[in-house]
Amino acid sequence: MADCIFCKIAAGGIPSTSVHEDDVCLVFMDIGPLSPGHTLVVPKKHYEMIWDMPEAEAAHLGRLIPRLAAAVKGAVGAEGINLLQNNGRTSGQEVMHVHFHLIPRHAGDGLGYRWPAKPADPAVLAAEAEAIRKRLKA
Repeated sequence: MADCIFCKIAAGGIPSTSVHEDDVCLVFMDIGPLSPGHTLVVPKKHYEMIWDMPEAEAAHLGRLIPRLAAAVKGAVGAEGINLLQNNGRTSGQEVMHVHFHLIPRHAGDGLGYRWPAKPADPAVLAAEAEAIRKRLKA
């Protein structure tokens, strides 16, 4: 897309601090990092949501991410990594181009996250699981 910042970066129209590039993706440093080493993994082709991506391209990213996470963690001496991928504005997606954040974490870094888990009704879980299984078969 002509107005997509990640498409422009992937095409070389906007400079970035590249970590890795291949035919499918570009990996570069986030210019607004949440922590030192915050890295983005972006498919070169424009897809707004993860479900828009062909499985082969998503699998390519999936094969790269474990090695990349280990490299980021080691490079900045992090104790852990958050892997974040949002889909849609309500989930927090700001750039409407599929991307994965690798966010290095250190004890006491103050980043935190909210995860207000609540007990689930087993009948509701069963119904949701069945609905998902039906869609997987389609």
